[in-house]
Amino acid sequence: WTPQEKLLHEARLKAKAKRRLRRTSSRDSARESLCEGTEPAPEPGSPKGRAHDRRSRTGKGRGLPKKGGAGGKGVWGAPGVVYGYQEPDARDPNYDEAAQGDTVYATVVPELEEGELEKNVQPMVLEYFEHGDTREVMELLRGLNLGARRAAVPALAVALALEGKASHRELTSRLLAELVARALAPEDIAWAFDKMLRDLPDLILDTPEAPQV
Repeated sequence: WTPQEKLLHEARLKAKAKRRLRRTSSRDSARESLCEGTEPAPEPGSPKGRAHDRRSRTGKGRGLPKKGGAGGKGVWGAPGVVYGYQEPDARDPNYDEAAQGDTVYATVVPELEEGELEKNVQPMVLEYFEHGDTREVMELLRGLNLGARRAAVPALAVALALEGKASHRELTSRLLAELVARALAPEDIAWAFDKMLRDLPDLILDTPEAPQV
């Protein structure tokens, strides 16, 4: 043999001896663990081996990737999916304010609460009894966001007129006629009079002649 072949042959013999040594040592360790009473590792098919298995225990998995291969963080989604228009978000790092066009500012008036409605409308009606200008009342009402409480305006106006003079009742009748189809709907007037008829026992306490009026 040449010196190179002799070295290669010796290396093979050493590797084979090491493999035999590993096998015998692993067998000896397994025997020692059984003698000491330690529990062997669970087999792959045993119930203990499936305790930390992430696969489906029913065996009915379709073998497909999660979410059909779409979704997740940092991905575009499934191929062929068309997304609708989304409003640009100012917190988006790619948000370009100049590309959004002209900015339009609008004044938003919150809807009046039940207590705020009486505070705003009652002084308005009492001032109307002094000047008698229906256009001013309509302009003031347009500046308020009455919302679903529009029908409370004629009910409050009539209740104040019942406590006042005959001239106040005449002015209230004229005001209601002007408000219909401009600031109030006929259904609002009907709802207001129905409510006043239901509240007539309470109105009699302040105005005893309320039923006749």
